[in-house]
Amino acid sequence: MSTHIIDAFIQYGFMRRSLVACLALSLSLAPLGVFLLLRRMSLVGDALSHAVLPGVAVGYLLSGMSLLAMGLGGFIAGLVVAMASGWISKMTRLQEDSAFAGLYLGSLALGVTLVSLRSNGVDLLHLLFGSLLAVDADSLMFIGAISSFTLLVIALLYRGIVFESFNASFFTMHSRSFSLLMHGLFMALVVLNLVAGFQVLGTLMTVGLMMLPAIAARCWTNRLGVMLLVAVLLGMLSSVIGLAWSWYQSIPAGPAIVLTATAVFLFSVLFGSQKGIFTRSKSMVYSN
Repeated sequence: MSTHIIDAFIQYGFMRRSLVACLALSLSLAPLGVFLLLRRMSLVGDALSHAVLPGVAVGYLLSGMSLLAMGLGGFIAGLVVAMASGWISKMTRLQEDSAFAGLYLGSLALGVTLVSLRSNGVDLLHLLFGSLLAVDADSLMFIGAISSFTLLVIALLYRGIVFESFNASFFTMHSRSFSLLMHGLFMALVVLNLVAGFQVLGTLMTVGLMMLPAIAARCWTNRLGVMLLVAVLLGMLSSVIGLAWSWYQSIPAGPAIVLTATAVFLFSVLFGSQKGIFTRSKSMVYSN
């Protein structure tokens, strides 16, 4: 059975490139998802994945399917939405998620409108859902560079990111400027990785590989280091199984990976050793 699963990766180069891209993305997306979860900002990743679309669309209109132009445009658009949401929240006393909701819906509509000015339906679907099986060497280098940079920044600023994630208010009281810097840098990393993922998974699917393994990992452990490792491993496992499933069942690769991650999430919600429904039910029975 295991040999049957890896046959496609052994025989076809484009399957190996797709797998490497997903494994590299899992290394950086899953830890960022864990920190978003700890900050109670799980849906912010989804909002930002929509927010990058106008910038991607502008890059597409100016340079066609240029990875550099679309990536740079998406990063600028996502960062503008992230910073604008924080500013609106501070100026109006609205919750930051409310500001995100208002901005990302408009960004999504604007992005689809801009793409439709020049594209056909195939191009629009490529931007929204990616083209994982068409990953080339340039895309792999782009994804690898962003994943490596993300891991390096997390390693260097790990203590600050963790502290700001667990107790942002206390951090702000003692060092407001440093807290703002850490928050801004973290959001920039999130946007950067969503931009890296849009080429292979699309703007709508990338957030699935970011948040689903992170939430699933939270169901199995309370220790942050272990949680980060489990999230990465679950993301990689979902990538391997999802790609194999897409190949043998002839279904889109990106949705197959996210559906696999969803199945892992549901299993973890039911049977996770820390947050699982059945595990908690047993604990309550034994305690009574």
